[in-house]
Amino acid sequence: MDGGSGDDHDPTTAAGDKPPRKKRYHRHTPQQIQELEALFKECPHPDEKQRLELSKRLCLETRQVKFWFQNRRTQMKTQLERHENSLLRQENDKLRAENMSIRDAMRNPICTNCGGPAIIGDMSLEEQLLRIENARLKDELDRVCALAGKFLGRPITGPPLPNSSLELGVGTNGTFGTTMATTTTLPLGHDALPTMVVPSNRPATTLDRSMFLELALAAMDELVKMAQTDEPLWIKNIEGGREMLNHDEYLRTFTPCIGLKPNGFVTEASRETGVVIINSLALVETLMDSNRWAEMFHCMIARTSTTDVISNGMGGTRNGALQLMNAELQILSPLVPVREVSFLRFCKQHAEGVWAVVDVSIDTIKESTTFVTCRRLPSGCVVQDMPNGYSKVIWVEHAEYDESQVHQLYRPLLSSGVGFGAQRWVATLQRQCECLAILMSSTVPTRDHTAITASGRRSMLKLAQRMTDNFCAGVCASTVHKWNKLNAGNVDEDVRVMTRKSIDDPGEPPGIVLSAATSVWLPVSPQRLFDFLRDERLRSEWDILSNGGPMQEMAHIAKGQDHGNCVSLLRASAMNANQSSMLILQETYLDAAGSLVVYAPVDIPAMHVVMNGGDSAYVALLPSGFAIVPDGPGSHGPISNGHVNGNTGGGSSSVGGSLLTVAFQILVNSLPTAKLTVESVETVNNLISCTVQKIKAALQCES
Repeated sequence: MDGGSGDDHDPTTAAGDKPPRKKRYHRHTPQQIQELEALFKECPHPDEKQRLELSKRLCLETRQVKFWFQNRRTQMKTQLERHENSLLRQENDKLRAENMSIRDAMRNPICTNCGGPAIIGDMSLEEQLLRIENARLKDELDRVCALAGKFLGRPITGPPLPNSSLELGVGTNGTFGTTMATTTTLPLGHDALPTMVVPSNRPATTLDRSMFLELALAAMDELVKMAQTDEPLWIKNIEGGREMLNHDEYLRTFTPCIGLKPNGFVTEASRETGVVIINSLALVETLMDSNRWAEMFHCMIARTSTTDVISNGMGGTRNGALQLMNAELQILSPLVPVREVSFLRFCKQHAEGVWAVVDVSIDTIKESTTFVTCRRLPSGCVVQDMPNGYSKVIWVEHAEYDESQVHQLYRPLLSSGVGFGAQRWVATLQRQCECLAILMSSTVPTRDHTAITASGRRSMLKLAQRMTDNFCAGVCASTVHKWNKLNAGNVDEDVRVMTRKSIDDPGEPPGIVLSAATSVWLPVSPQRLFDFLRDERLRSEWDILSNGGPMQEMAHIAKGQDHGNCVSLLRASAMNANQSSMLILQETYLDAAGSLVVYAPVDIPAMHVVMNGGDSAYVALLPSGFAIVPDGPGSHGPISNGHVNGNTGGGSSSVGGSLLTVAFQILVNSLPTAKLTVESVETVNNLISCTVQKIKAALQCES
């Protein structure tokens, strides 16, 4: 394929030879343009490796891809400048017309009483009121300039008048400004205030918007300082080397932006730094989109929504974006309640390639109809671009919560900041971004089964993600999943049993679905426990439903560099010729914060359709599985009553163990109108109890 992109010339010949040929143009196909545009939205500056992969996939030369991106960036910059110039021209014309009308009025003053020429020095009452109103508006403009300077991190000059009370409003052209009849907009760019997008049904008042903005600015300042300051604000933990917040130093350094800690609440704080395979712009877009945020951290976020967009950002970017969000954060255990939080999320660009996104609860501003059990102090991340598409992420998590709702077994994990802390967010982000990088790569990992087509891999991964999401819902019972909790007298108090009716859901078998989950402490390392549970050759040692038969891995799709991060399809070998072999879809992952093993029996014909690239939405499955986290620092295992033995005196050494959550989902009746029987509840309770005992026996743990 000779010729580059549109601006590429053919080389000229030497003097005296044939005249130079005319430049040739290469017109990209619609499919090539669609692929290029899709990557441009995610990464406007691809590195050499990305350009090489793209050129191979699109059958283009690398320089054609390079020139296309250069031209596309130039075109986008030109469009933005043209748009900004148009807005500035309109504002300039408007100000010029207003200036002319004011000058005409000053040359020919008219008396409002008689209509004749006004006497110089004689000021009417109406003019006095207008002068007072003008002075008030100048005061408000000065306050807006001060807020904007703080908002953008650079001073914006305004009239040198004293500040007064300010009510922020929305002008007729949709810009964020004062309540003047003709709103004057500042030019777009670094000195501009964010565009305020206010839905017609939004509940926030003008005063709310002003308070939200000031709270967001204070939270951003606190986050950046907590991310950049080391000792004495952050102290290294002697046992695990993790950073701990010095609360006395924190109270001396910061003024609480959401008020003092409620009585009975405890504080958790953590900070983690990591390198992630994602650029800052892509990560910011993910965090500011509630759907993409939930998908990136799908095992941590049970539900999330954006309830109000106060600002979309400036100049077509997320700089200055401010929105109100709700979320339910979860740990995969029935012994830890879901955290429901309502918070502001604010995004700001601090320098070229440096962004920060902060969350802060709004409980002190907006009254909540529900009892608040958790408050999110300024938390979030500072992201800095690095070469080759990587970025450095500093994550800070800071919260106050009601510890009385948490089981004793999990209190050390939460108080140390491990359960909901920064390490878990960074570890999950690293694992998910590594998975996306592998899936976007044109090369298939060597350990993958090459018999699966690319579309088949996508369908299997989509089905596995739905399976994992369904598993998490059966453990934590978010408000969005409509589970009903059962209180059965013959079930252990630490076992959560829930039921729901499955009707007209193509992804689940119809009928009564029963879910049971519990968490136990085991004196084995998380790594050893994970390796044991994910190994298909050892499955018969704990899986009661496998009939003791051996398992064989039919398909394997890698989702990370670690062999344990994968989606696989297992087959139970038939014990005799009359038995049909059973297929099991399994997803496993492992990171610094914990691990997961989720599986579900699947129909053989349906899986053949999925592996050939068919729609996975109609594959019915009920997942079960295990969630593993390390026991919290300072935990020494359970004592006789099952609670954690905290501070053991007498020089007792700490036992390194794991917290294992076991969860099953079973279809107890194929008729949604059927009644749930006591025998069904006892069956699933016995299933959990037997599985835990088999795991303990296989790992030689004490019962």
